[in-house]
Amino acid sequence: MQITSRAPVLIDAVIPSEWAQTRVQQLAIDFALMVGFAWFVALSAQIAVHLPWTTVPITGQTFAVLVAGGALGAKRGAGSLIIYMLMGMAFIPVFAPPASALAMDGTWGLHFIFPWLGNAGFPWAISSGGYIVGFILAAYLTGLLAERSWDRKSWGSLAMLVGNAVIYIPGLLWLYFLIASNWVPAGAPQPIGEYIAGDSDWGKTLIGGLYPFIIGDLMKLYAASLVLPGAWALVKRMKRE
Repeated sequence: MQITSRAPVLIDAVIPSEWAQTRVQQLAIDFALMVGFAWFVALSAQIAVHLPWTTVPITGQTFAVLVAGGALGAKRGAGSLIIYMLMGMAFIPVFAPPASALAMDGTWGLHFIFPWLGNAGFPWAISSGGYIVGFILAAYLTGLLAERSWDRKSWGSLAMLVGNAVIYIPGLLWLYFLIASNWVPAGAPQPIGEYIAGDSDWGKTLIGGLYPFIIGDLMKLYAASLVLPGAWALVKRMKRE
């Protein structure tokens, strides 16, 4: 059936076919692309805003994740985010800056790339660790929809919305678990729940991990939904010329 066929994604149209004439060349290109987009996500993580009522910062990562999935496709998109997660687990500071690096408790904090304040560690030791896992799922799903040509249609923002929603499933579940279990962040004097407003564990989870990010994420997914069709139009124009 036509609906299940895989269409070329953006990166397939950009990379010259003569660069990948053998299986080894294709694998090398795919790996280089995944590493490159992993660093793109890492760079976007350094565009961060700390809110005084949560330990999870607002970052540019959602935009980068959706673009990575849409540009690379399902497997390479997910692969790039797996590499991103492994980089952080190898203590390369690629994750979003911790709240302590952005601002003191009870204040706002804004950071734009430099100086580099990246965080590192295992996702299960970070309050935003569930979102890092969600990035992998979102990139895969967005890439899968891009392989159905959703990324080059006027309603491609729906693919971005679906991908963005997937990020929150493990993100919120993990944050809830940390709050409910009275987890104490490394170097903090009190449990994570004490840093987040709210009257119940689920209330704190939604206030700290969902509500503050809705408007920003809608803006980022809209931007991503414009970038990919725009890039497709540019590629097609260049090929015609």
